[in-house]
Amino acid sequence: MARLVLVRHGETTANIRQQLDTALPGAHLTDFGASQGIRFGLNNPLSAPAVLLSSHAHRARQTAELIASAWDVDTAAIDDVHEVQAGDLEGRSDREAHELFRNVVEAWYRGDQDTRLPGGESLEMLRDRYLPVINDLADRHLLSADPRDVYVVSHGAAIRLVAAHLAGVESDFAFKNHLRNTDSVELELTPQGWELRRWGSVTEFVTDDDEPLG
Repeated sequence: MARLVLVRHGETTANIRQQLDTALPGAHLTDFGASQGIRFGLNNPLSAPAVLLSSHAHRARQTAELIASAWDVDTAAIDDVHEVQAGDLEGRSDREAHELFRNVVEAWYRGDQDTRLPGGESLEMLRDRYLPVINDLADRHLLSADPRDVYVVSHGAAIRLVAAHLAGVESDFAFKNHLRNTDSVELELTPQGWELRRWGSVTEFVTDDDEPLG
């Protein structure tokens, strides 16, 4: 079956400075981040035709372009798959800002989808923009007469929140298992719904179908 693979972008200058960098277009890749993009493409060669997309953030587009160069395919940026918007915390690198961001995200994993980052987004807002894109990609590519894998270069917090919701991943696992730069989450759309095949390097998980995220 065709797969949806959500790939976190490579390392950025903001990652190095530990800045909250969520607003578009955002920071560029470091040289190491660029090498991560190339390495992802080389370490994950295509065995069949695939679709490669990214958010509009510089770091995601650059990562996708480097992967595309290794795969010799085209890539395009699409709307609404960018990072959770940090709002008033944007650009900050202090401990207080990071703790507030973490606390809000933790509240989302506990099911409080209306809690909102100050001046930024709530979980409901993230889902309202991100999930329709996933549904459209599934209809056009995964469920088509000629199914293709879909790779989307996106962002760590957004990927974890969306993937956990789609596959009913146990909330504590999703909250604690961060994605490193160019780590990815692999999902398969089955007749029973989305199933998680891989989360970073992890291939065995606990799902919670009775109480999914949010």
